Amino acid sequence: MTKETEMSTKYDPKSVEAGRYEQWISQGLFKPNEDKNAHKYSIVIPPPNVTGKLHLGHAWDTTLQDMIIRQKRMQGFDTLWLPGMDHAGIATQAKVEARLREQGISRYDLGREKFVQQVWDWKDEYAEIIHQQWAKLGLSLDYDRERFTLDEGLNKAVRKVFVDLYNKDLIYRGEYIINWDPQARTALSDIEVIHQDDEGAFYHVKYPFTDGTTFNGKDYIEIATTRPETMFGDVAIAVHPSDERYKDLVGKKVIVPLVNREAEIIADEYVTPEFGTGMVKITPAHDPNDFKVGNRHNLERINTMNEDATMNANAGKYEGMDRFEARKAIVKDLEDGGFMLSIDPIVHSVGHSERTGVQVEARLSTQWFVKMEPLAKASLDGQDGDDRVDFVPPRFENTFSSWMENIHDWVISRQLWWGHQIPAWYHKQTGEVYVGMEAPADPENWEQETDVLDTWFSSALWPFSTMGWPDTDSEDFKRYFPTDTLVTGYDIIFFWVARMMFQSKEFTGRRPFKNVLIHGLIRDEQGRKMSKSLGNGIDPMDVIEKYGADALRWFLSTGSTPGQDVRFSYTKMDAAWNFINKIWNASRYVIMNLGEMDVPTLPAESEWDLADQFILNQLNTTIAETTRLFDKFEFGEAGRILYNFIWNDFCDWYIEMSKEKLNGGDEQQKANTRNILAYVLDQTLKLMHPIMPFVTENLWLSMPHVGESLVNAPYPEVNAKFENTQASEQMNHLIDLIKAVRNIRNEAGAPMSSPVDLLIKVDSKDLGTVFENNKEYIERFCHPSALEIGTDIEAPKLALSAIITGAEVYIPMAELVDLDEEKAKLAKEIDSLAKEVQRSEKKLGNERFVANAPEAVVAEERAKQTEWEQKLQAAKDRLLSLENA
Repeated sequence: MTKETEMSTKYDPKSVEAGRYEQWISQGLFKPNEDKNAHKYSIVIPPPNVTGKLHLGHAWDTTLQDMIIRQKRMQGFDTLWLPGMDHAGIATQAKVEARLREQGISRYDLGREKFVQQVWDWKDEYAEIIHQQWAKLGLSLDYDRERFTLDEGLNKAVRKVFVDLYNKDLIYRGEYIINWDPQARTALSDIEVIHQDDEGAFYHVKYPFTDGTTFNGKDYIEIATTRPETMFGDVAIAVHPSDERYKDLVGKKVIVPLVNREAEIIADEYVTPEFGTGMVKITPAHDPNDFKVGNRHNLERINTMNEDATMNANAGKYEGMDRFEARKAIVKDLEDGGFMLSIDPIVHSVGHSERTGVQVEARLSTQWFVKMEPLAKASLDGQDGDDRVDFVPPRFENTFSSWMENIHDWVISRQLWWGHQIPAWYHKQTGEVYVGMEAPADPENWEQETDVLDTWFSSALWPFSTMGWPDTDSEDFKRYFPTDTLVTGYDIIFFWVARMMFQSKEFTGRRPFKNVLIHGLIRDEQGRKMSKSLGNGIDPMDVIEKYGADALRWFLSTGSTPGQDVRFSYTKMDAAWNFINKIWNASRYVIMNLGEMDVPTLPAESEWDLADQFILNQLNTTIAETTRLFDKFEFGEAGRILYNFIWNDFCDWYIEMSKEKLNGGDEQQKANTRNILAYVLDQTLKLMHPIMPFVTENLWLSMPHVGESLVNAPYPEVNAKFENTQASEQMNHLIDLIKAVRNIRNEAGAPMSSPVDLLIKVDSKDLGTVFENNKEYIERFCHPSALEIGTDIEAPKLALSAIITGAEVYIPMAELVDLDEEKAKLAKEIDSLAKEVQRSEKKLGNERFVANAPEAVVAEERAKQTEWEQKLQAAKDRLLSLENA
C-alpha cells in the first residue's frame, strides 16, 4: 500500500495522535473478530468509579490491559475487552451531596427521586470525561458492549443473586453493631474504614458502689474510657473470671455517673486483666465487643446517638448536641461533680470513613448481611482444582487466602439513595418480609426496603453479569466467560478480587478469570503515595499533553515488575520521549531510503551479509523473548529487550552499517539492504504496537505495508531461517573492535575524522577472516589510514592499545601517547582482570556449585574463566613490552 503521510523531522505526539483513535473506532477495529475457530481472549475492565476523572493509577492499570489485548488481537485471538463504569454508591453520593451543600441544599430538601436524578446527571458528566480520557490513552475497548453497574441488565443480575442467596439462607437481616458514617448516614463494611492516629485522652472516672461497699479503701471503682459520651449506654462493668483482685466484686452494683443508673459487675473472658485496671464498662449499643458480651449476659442495648452522631433522648440533657461537643460538656460535668479522677492525653488509632473522612461510630443497627463462611470455603476449595485463579505474582494468593480464612459476615445494606435498592418488601399490617425478583402482586399493601446494596455487591458480579448472565444462553457468556486476565492493584484484593471469586464460584460454578495480574501503586519521586492532601497528584492528561500517550504508556508499562509500586518521574518521561524520538528518526531514515518499494521482500539467504544475518538473528531473539515475557506479564523485562534491540542493534549498528551499502555502487546490495531495513522496521513496529499504538501506527502507515491497520496486523513470529548465533557472535566481535578504537581515540583526544594506523592482532585465523570480510565496516567506523589484521602482528612499542575478546588492538600514536599513563592504565586493567580470574577460580573451585549448578551454567563459567585468563595474559605481555621499550 502507499504511504499515508509525509514525515516531519521530529516526533510530534499531537500531530501523530490527532484523529487516530476516532479512525480506529470508525473502522470497528476493537470488536471481536468472532472467528469461532480462533482461541478467545477476554478481559473486563475494572470499572472506574464515576466519582471523578481518571488518575495515573487508572492509566497504568488500563495501559497494561490494552497491551495484553492488543497483542492477543494481533496474534489472531478472538478478543473482547469489555468497558464499563461503576456507580460507586457512597462515593458518588458523597460527591453529589458535597456539590449540593455548596448550594445550601441537602438531599432531604430534594427528596429521593430528584436527588437520584442529580446523581445520574453527575454520572453522565463524568462518564463523558472518562470516555475522553480512555480515547486519549488509546484503549482498544469494544464500546458496543459497554456496561454500567446500575444498568438494567446488571440490576437483574443483582436481584437474582440477592434472591437466591436469601432463599439459601445466606442473606439474613439482623441487629448488629456496624460501622456507621454519620455524615453519609450509612453503614460501612470493615474495609471501608481507614484507621489513622488521632489525639484523644483516657478519662479516668469514679463509678460509686450502690450499697456502701469499699474496695481498696474507696467507695468506688475506677473506669477508664476514651469516649465519655457513650456512658449513657453503660449497662455493666466487666472483669475477667480468673482475676483474683475482683472476684469478691462480681455481682456488686455501681452507679453510672450523670446517668444514675445501676450497672452490675459481671465476669467475662473478653476482659484482658493486664490492660489498664482490668475493669471495663460494657456499652452494647456502641462497641462490637461489648455487643457480644451483652448477648452472652442478656444485657440491655441502649443507643445514645442519632444517625448524624448527635446525642438522642437517652443522653438526657445532652440531647441534640454533637457527639464531640457533648464529650466536652460531659467531661466538665464529671469534673464539677467530683467524678473525674484524671485525664491522660493519648494518640490512638481511630476509624474514619474512607469516603467522607469523618470519624466512624460503632452503632447498633438493623442491617442486611451475607453469611460468608460457606461462600469463602467454596472459593478457597476452588483454588485446589484445575479451575483455580492464578495470582501474578503468586505471593498475593496468600493475601487472598488469609482474608478469606478469617472473613466476617458482610454487611451489604447501605442507607443511601444511589444504588441497587434491596429487593425486599415489608407488609404494612403484618410486618411480613417478602424477597423476590419482582414487587408483590399487591404493591399497595407493601413498602420496599429503602436501603441500597453495597456497591461491591454489584461489582462482584462484573465478570459474568456483563456477559449477559443470568441468561446462561447469552452468546457472550458462552463464548467469553470465564475471562482470561484481570488486571488490578493490590489495594483492592479484599474489596473486589475476593468477592468476584466467591460470587462467580457460587453462581456460575467457574472461576471469574484465569489470571489476576496485580500491580502496585503510583508514587511520587520521593516514594510517597499520591494524594490531594500532599498536593503531589499527577493528572495523566497533563502528561499526555506534554509528552504524548505513547511516552506515558512506555513509562507505565516498563517502569516496574508485577506487584511492585512505581515512582512517577519527569526525568523518566523525558527518557521515554527521547526513545520514541529515536524510533521516529530511525524510521524516517529507513522510509526516506525505500524509494518506490511496494512491499518489503526479503532477499535470498545466500545474499545476506554478516550485518544482515546479525540483525535478523537479533530480531528473532527479540520476538521470542518479548512474546515469552508478555505471556509471563513481565512487561518491564520485555521493554528492556525491545529497547536494547531498537536502540543498540537496529539504530546504532545495523542502520549505521546500512549507510555504507546504500551509498555504495552495488545496486543489488542496495536493494537487499532496503528490503531488510523495511522488513525489520515493519516487524519492530508490530512488536512495539501494543505498548505504543499511536506512533507505531503512524510510522507503519507511512511506509510500504500490507493491511489497513497495525491493530489487526499479524504479530511477529519466530522464523527458524533467521536463527544464526554465529553471526551475532561475529558481529559482536566487530562491535567490540569498533568500540575499542573509539575509546582509544577518545582517550588520546584524536577525533574520529583523523586517519590513524590500526593494527589488530587476532588469536585465531577465523576471527581474522571475520574482520577481513568486513573491512568496509572497520574502515567506515574506525577511519584507519592503514589497516593490518593478523595472528603475528607485533605490538608497536609506543601505541595506545585495547584488549578485546580474541584480539588486541593497537594504534601507533607516539606523538599522542604518554608512556607512563599507558603503563598505569594497563596496570589497572591487569588488576581488574586478575580479580575476575580469581573470582571465577573460586566459583569453579566450589564443589557444591560444580555439582549442583546446571551443566550449561558451569560450562559458561569455565568459558568466562578462559576468556579472562587470555585477556590477563595479553595485558601482562603488553605491559612488559612497554617497560622494555
